Amino acid sequence: MGNDEVNENTAGAIRKGRGFAAVETWVFDLDNTLYPHHLNLWQQVDGKIRDYIAGFLQITHDEAFKLQKDYYKRYGTSMRGLMTEHGMKPDDYLDFVHQIDHSPLQPAPELGAAIALLPGRKLILTNGTKKHADAVLARLGLGGHFEDIFDIVAAELEPKPSAVTYERFLKRHGVEPARAAMFEDLARNLAVPHNLGMTTVLVVPEAQREVFLRENWELEGRDAAHVDHVTDDLTGFLKQMTAA
Repeated sequence: MGNDEVNENTAGAIRKGRGFAAVETWVFDLDNTLYPHHLNLWQQVDGKIRDYIAGFLQITHDEAFKLQKDYYKRYGTSMRGLMTEHGMKPDDYLDFVHQIDHSPLQPAPELGAAIALLPGRKLILTNGTKKHADAVLARLGLGGHFEDIFDIVAAELEPKPSAVTYERFLKRHGVEPARAAMFEDLARNLAVPHNLGMTTVLVVPEAQREVFLRENWELEGRDAAHVDHVTDDLTGFLKQMTAA
Protein backbone atom coordinates (compact mmCIF):
# COMPACT_ATOMS: atom_id res chain seq x y z
CA MET A 1 0.00 0.00 0.00
CA GLY A 2 3.03 2.23 0.14
CA ASN A 3 2.80 4.60 3.11
CA ASP A 4 1.78 2.59 6.16
CA GLU A 5 0.20 5.43 8.13
CA VAL A 6 -2.74 7.78 7.99
CA ASN A 7 -1.62 11.07 9.44
CA GLU A 8 -3.39 12.57 12.42
CA ASN A 9 -5.83 15.40 11.65
CA THR A 10 -5.94 14.48 7.95
CA ALA A 11 -9.15 13.21 6.33
CA GLY A 12 -10.87 13.42 9.70
CA ALA A 13 -8.55 10.73 11.06
CA ILE A 14 -6.88 10.33 14.41
CA ARG A 15 -4.49 7.79 15.93
CA LYS A 16 -1.69 5.79 14.40
CA GLY A 17 -2.06 2.08 14.97
CA ARG A 18 -1.58 -0.83 12.60
CA GLY A 19 -1.08 0.31 9.04
CA PHE A 20 -2.44 -0.80 5.69
CA ALA A 21 0.66 -1.82 3.73
CA ALA A 22 -0.16 -5.53 3.89
CA VAL A 23 -3.94 -5.20 3.49
CA GLU A 24 -5.46 -7.09 0.58
CA THR A 25 -9.02 -7.56 1.89
CA TRP A 26 -11.19 -4.62 2.95
CA VAL A 27 -14.17 -5.46 5.16
CA PHE A 28 -16.92 -2.92 5.77
CA ASP A 29 -19.83 -2.81 8.14
CA LEU A 30 -22.96 -1.40 6.47
CA ASP A 31 -25.25 0.77 8.59
CA ASN A 32 -23.79 4.07 9.86
CA THR A 33 -20.48 3.12 8.22
CA LEU A 34 -21.04 3.33 4.47
CA TYR A 35 -23.59 6.13 4.87
CA PRO A 36 -23.72 9.03 7.35
CA HIS A 37 -25.19 8.49 10.79
CA HIS A 38 -27.24 11.69 10.56
CA LEU A 39 -29.49 10.19 7.86
CA ASN A 40 -31.12 8.24 10.70
CA LEU A 41 -31.78 5.22 8.53
CA TRP A 42 -30.98 2.82 11.33
CA GLN A 43 -33.28 4.77 13.61
CA GLN A 44 -36.13 3.57 11.39
CA VAL A 45 -35.06 -0.03 12.00
CA ASP A 46 -34.72 0.75 15.70
CA GLY A 47 -38.35 1.90 15.80
CA LYS A 48 -39.54 -1.16 13.89
CA ILE A 49 -37.75 -3.42 16.36
CA ARG A 50 -39.59 -1.72 19.20
CA ASP A 51 -42.91 -2.16 17.41
CA TYR A 52 -42.21 -5.82 16.81
CA ILE A 53 -41.26 -6.51 20.43
CA ALA A 54 -44.36 -4.73 21.70
CA GLY A 55 -46.59 -6.79 19.41
CA PHE A 56 -44.78 -10.09 19.88
CA LEU A 57 -44.76 -9.92 23.68
CA GLN A 58 -47.99 -7.90 24.02
CA ILE A 59 -46.34 -5.22 26.13
CA THR A 60 -46.24 -1.41 26.02
CA HIS A 61 -43.79 0.44 23.82
CA ASP A 62 -41.99 1.73 26.92
CA GLU A 63 -41.53 -1.82 28.15
CA ALA A 64 -40.50 -2.90 24.65
CA PHE A 65 -37.88 -0.13 24.54
CA LYS A 66 -36.28 -1.32 27.79
CA LEU A 67 -36.18 -4.93 26.62
CA GLN A 68 -34.86 -3.92 23.21
CA LYS A 69 -31.88 -2.06 24.66
CA ASP A 70 -31.22 -4.73 27.27
CA TYR A 71 -31.18 -7.53 24.70
CA TYR A 72 -29.07 -5.48 22.28
CA LYS A 73 -26.48 -4.86 24.97
CA ARG A 74 -26.37 -8.44 26.25
CA TYR A 75 -26.82 -10.42 23.03
CA GLY A 76 -25.46 -8.18 20.26
CA THR A 77 -28.89 -7.82 18.63
CA SER A 78 -32.41 -7.57 20.01
CA MET A 79 -33.32 -10.47 17.73
CA ARG A 80 -30.84 -12.78 19.43
CA GLY A 81 -32.27 -11.82 22.80
CA LEU A 82 -35.81 -12.58 21.65
CA MET A 83 -34.71 -15.93 20.27
CA THR A 84 -32.85 -16.86 23.45
CA GLU A 85 -35.31 -15.54 26.02
CA HIS A 86 -38.61 -16.16 24.24
CA GLY A 87 -37.98 -18.77 21.54
CA MET A 88 -38.84 -16.35 18.73
CA LYS A 89 -38.46 -17.57 15.15
CA PRO A 90 -36.41 -14.99 13.24
CA ASP A 91 -37.90 -14.98 9.72
CA ASP A 92 -40.91 -12.74 10.36
CA TYR A 93 -38.84 -10.47 12.60
CA LEU A 94 -36.16 -9.91 9.94
CA ASP A 95 -38.73 -9.15 7.26
CA PHE A 96 -40.64 -6.74 9.49
CA VAL A 97 -37.79 -4.66 10.93
CA HIS A 98 -36.10 -4.06 7.57
CA GLN A 99 -39.22 -2.72 5.85
CA ILE A 100 -38.02 0.87 5.94
CA ASP A 101 -37.78 3.90 3.68
CA HIS A 102 -34.35 3.89 2.02
CA SER A 103 -34.99 7.15 0.13
CA PRO A 104 -32.84 9.32 2.46
CA LEU A 105 -29.82 7.56 0.94
CA GLN A 106 -28.28 9.33 -2.04
CA PRO A 107 -25.66 8.11 -4.54
CA ALA A 108 -22.13 8.36 -3.19
CA PRO A 109 -19.89 8.43 -6.28
CA GLU A 110 -16.85 9.81 -4.46
CA LEU A 111 -17.00 7.02 -1.90
CA GLY A 112 -17.49 4.50 -4.70
CA ALA A 113 -14.43 5.81 -6.52
CA ALA A 114 -12.36 5.64 -3.33
CA ILE A 115 -13.46 2.05 -2.66
CA ALA A 116 -12.75 1.07 -6.27
CA LEU A 117 -9.13 2.21 -5.89
CA LEU A 118 -8.48 -0.02 -2.88
CA PRO A 119 -6.22 -2.87 -3.97
CA GLY A 120 -7.73 -6.30 -3.43
CA ARG A 121 -11.08 -7.66 -2.33
CA LYS A 122 -13.95 -5.74 -0.72
CA LEU A 123 -16.59 -7.42 1.44
CA ILE A 124 -19.57 -6.43 3.59
CA LEU A 125 -20.00 -7.87 7.10
CA THR A 126 -23.31 -6.78 8.63
CA ASN A 127 -25.73 -7.75 11.38
CA GLY A 128 -28.53 -6.83 8.98
CA THR A 129 -29.99 -8.91 6.15
CA LYS A 130 -28.66 -9.25 2.62
CA LYS A 131 -31.93 -7.81 1.31
CA HIS A 132 -31.43 -4.68 3.42
CA ALA A 133 -27.76 -4.46 2.42
CA ASP A 134 -28.62 -4.80 -1.26
CA ALA A 135 -31.17 -1.97 -0.94
CA VAL A 136 -28.65 0.28 0.82
CA LEU A 137 -25.88 -0.42 -1.69
CA ALA A 138 -28.24 0.14 -4.61
CA ARG A 139 -29.27 3.57 -3.28
CA LEU A 140 -25.62 4.50 -2.67
CA GLY A 141 -24.53 3.17 -6.06
CA LEU A 142 -21.93 0.94 -4.42
CA GLY A 143 -23.23 -2.55 -5.17
CA GLY A 144 -20.73 -3.28 -7.91
CA HIS A 145 -17.75 -2.64 -5.66
CA PHE A 146 -18.28 -5.54 -3.26
CA GLU A 147 -17.54 -9.19 -3.87
CA ASP A 148 -20.10 -10.47 -1.37
CA ILE A 149 -22.30 -9.64 1.63
CA PHE A 150 -21.97 -11.71 4.79
CA ASP A 151 -25.23 -11.04 6.63
CA ILE A 152 -26.94 -12.20 9.81
CA VAL A 153 -28.30 -15.29 8.02
CA ALA A 154 -24.83 -16.28 6.79
CA ALA A 155 -23.68 -15.80 10.39
CA GLU A 156 -26.29 -18.39 11.43
CA LEU A 157 -28.09 -15.63 13.35
CA GLU A 158 -25.09 -15.06 15.65
CA PRO A 159 -24.37 -11.30 15.51
CA LYS A 160 -21.21 -9.28 15.86
CA PRO A 161 -19.37 -8.94 18.20
CA SER A 162 -19.49 -12.71 18.72
CA ALA A 163 -16.11 -14.27 17.89
CA VAL A 164 -17.77 -17.18 16.10
CA THR A 165 -19.31 -14.76 13.58
CA TYR A 166 -15.92 -13.43 12.53
CA GLU A 167 -14.54 -16.96 12.37
CA ARG A 168 -17.37 -18.03 10.08
CA PHE A 169 -16.84 -14.96 7.92
CA LEU A 170 -13.08 -15.47 7.61
CA LYS A 171 -13.50 -19.16 6.81
CA ARG A 172 -16.22 -18.67 4.21
CA HIS A 173 -14.26 -16.05 2.30
CA GLY A 174 -10.76 -17.34 2.89
CA VAL A 175 -9.61 -14.10 4.50
CA GLU A 176 -6.24 -13.92 6.23
CA PRO A 177 -6.80 -11.56 9.19
CA ALA A 178 -3.27 -10.15 9.17
CA ARG A 179 -3.86 -9.00 5.59
CA ALA A 180 -7.29 -7.47 6.17
CA ALA A 181 -8.82 -4.23 7.48
CA MET A 182 -12.20 -3.80 9.20
CA PHE A 183 -14.29 -0.60 9.12
CA GLU A 184 -17.02 -0.28 11.77
CA ASP A 185 -19.13 2.33 13.56
CA LEU A 186 -19.13 0.49 16.92
CA ALA A 187 -15.85 0.13 18.80
CA ARG A 188 -16.94 -3.08 20.52
CA ASN A 189 -17.31 -4.77 17.12
CA LEU A 190 -13.62 -4.14 16.41
CA ALA A 191 -12.20 -5.96 19.44
CA VAL A 192 -12.32 -9.47 17.95
CA PRO A 193 -11.05 -8.42 14.49
CA HIS A 194 -8.11 -6.64 16.10
CA ASN A 195 -7.31 -9.65 18.29
CA LEU A 196 -7.33 -11.78 15.15
CA GLY A 197 -4.76 -9.49 13.55
CA MET A 198 -6.87 -7.16 11.42
CA THR A 199 -6.24 -3.42 11.09
CA THR A 200 -9.28 -1.65 12.56
CA VAL A 201 -10.94 1.65 11.68
CA LEU A 202 -13.75 3.23 13.70
CA VAL A 203 -16.06 5.43 11.60
CA VAL A 204 -17.78 8.15 13.63
CA PRO A 205 -20.35 10.81 12.62
CA GLU A 206 -19.26 13.46 10.12
CA ALA A 207 -17.59 16.65 11.36
CA GLN A 208 -16.96 15.27 14.83
CA ARG A 209 -14.99 12.49 16.40
CA GLU A 210 -17.36 11.95 19.29
CA VAL A 211 -20.11 9.43 18.63
CA PHE A 212 -23.48 10.95 19.49
CA LEU A 213 -26.99 9.65 20.13
CA ARG A 214 -25.53 6.51 21.65
CA GLU A 215 -25.66 5.05 25.13
CA ASN A 216 -22.53 5.13 27.28
CA TRP A 217 -21.84 1.43 26.87
CA GLU A 218 -21.82 1.83 23.10
CA LEU A 219 -19.02 4.38 23.39
CA GLU A 220 -16.83 2.17 25.56
CA GLY A 221 -13.60 1.04 23.95
CA ARG A 222 -13.41 3.83 21.41
CA ASP A 223 -10.04 4.88 22.86
CA ALA A 224 -8.83 1.32 23.41
CA ALA A 225 -5.85 -0.26 21.73
CA HIS A 226 -8.09 -2.43 19.55
CA VAL A 227 -9.13 0.68 17.59
CA ASP A 228 -6.20 1.47 15.32
CA HIS A 229 -7.73 4.48 13.54
CA VAL A 230 -10.73 6.77 13.98
CA THR A 231 -12.22 8.84 11.16
CA ASP A 232 -15.24 11.06 10.65
CA ASP A 233 -14.68 11.14 6.86
CA LEU A 234 -14.56 7.66 5.35
CA THR A 235 -14.23 8.90 1.78
CA GLY A 236 -11.34 11.22 2.63
CA PHE A 237 -9.69 8.52 4.71
CA LEU A 238 -9.75 6.03 1.83
CA LYS A 239 -8.56 8.63 -0.66
CA GLN A 240 -5.58 9.43 1.51
CA MET A 241 -4.63 5.78 1.79
CA THR A 242 -4.73 5.16 -1.95
CA ALA A 243 -2.90 8.42 -2.65
CA ALA A 244 -0.14 7.29 -0.30
